[in-house]
Amino acid sequence: MAMTAVARETVFALRRQIAKIEGTLPERLQASAGATSDADVNTGLTPNTNVTIVRRGVAATLPDAFLPTGVERLDAALSGGLPKAALSEIHGIETRDAGAVAGFALSLTSLILKQTQGLPVLWIGTTEIFREAGFPYARGLHASFGIEPEHLLFSEAPRLVDALWVAEEAAKMTALAAVILEIRGNPQRLDLTATRRLHARAQGAGRPVFLLRQAAEPEPTAAPVRLIVASAPAVPRETIAGPLAGSIGRPAFTITIGKSRTALPGQFTLEWNPDERVFDERRGDERWGEERAKNPVAVVSLSGSGKDPAAASGAILAFPAVGSPAVGNQPSQRQRATHLGPRRAG
Repeated sequence: MAMTAVARETVFALRRQIAKIEGTLPERLQASAGATSDADVNTGLTPNTNVTIVRRGVAATLPDAFLPTGVERLDAALSGGLPKAALSEIHGIETRDAGAVAGFALSLTSLILKQTQGLPVLWIGTTEIFREAGFPYARGLHASFGIEPEHLLFSEAPRLVDALWVAEEAAKMTALAAVILEIRGNPQRLDLTATRRLHARAQGAGRPVFLLRQAAEPEPTAAPVRLIVASAPAVPRETIAGPLAGSIGRPAFTITIGKSRTALPGQFTLEWNPDERVFDERRGDERWGEERAKNPVAVVSLSGSGKDPAAASGAILAFPAVGSPAVGNQPSQRQRATHLGPRRAG
């Protein structure tokens, strides 16, 4: 009987360890007062004792286990947000997406620093990475993300093996709020074993590790979450009188869930609010839809030989400009050619 209880406790311990590696948490159940549950009888525990039961596919969400993005639909698809004590991948399909990937990572860093005052974030990359994508601008960090320059540290490694070593050593440090590792492509050294080590270090320290990947293809890794990030068109700036034509609004990102604990796919367009430092979701380009509803006429009319040309937008009144010739004094055809010819200096 004693051996059976010991064996059962060993199985429970192994299941808890597997759940920790997979990024899930065991479900905690508390026996009701004055009653003895089946688990109490089977395990030989006394009533009114917290019993940890691990079920496959069941994960309990602790209040501080995830970093919510603030976008309800995205957080629901990620089962609460990005895991804090885990490795998370942020992909850019093409090299030109490096700016969007970095901007999204800095937005997450801003959210993290709100909760961990005073702790810095370490950004690790190779010389090739920083030569291709550059370093974040200090003034822009403060203006757009509220990040003080002393809170963002950089480590430039000459080789990928050196960058991975620095990342593994930094991932286990509780003196850092987060670790960012930026890698280009799909190097052979960054295999499943290397990502398992990073993920295990992040779990042990209780800190997030973000793996930024430039121009990389999805491949098996230990990260429970993979987000694919690209830049999205910015909408005009909002003013009291309405959208300001010709202006550039907030930075926007297209976020695609490539991998998550819930296995729920989804694509979202997020705008970063640099004033309040929060994400806002833009659904179906709502603002552009409002603008099209206000002015349904096409910006550029179709050609005369085209079908269904755009209708006139209303009455058009022409006023002669100051100093322009009168209607009856237009230049002749012979004069017009000279008038429209290229200017000659001197």
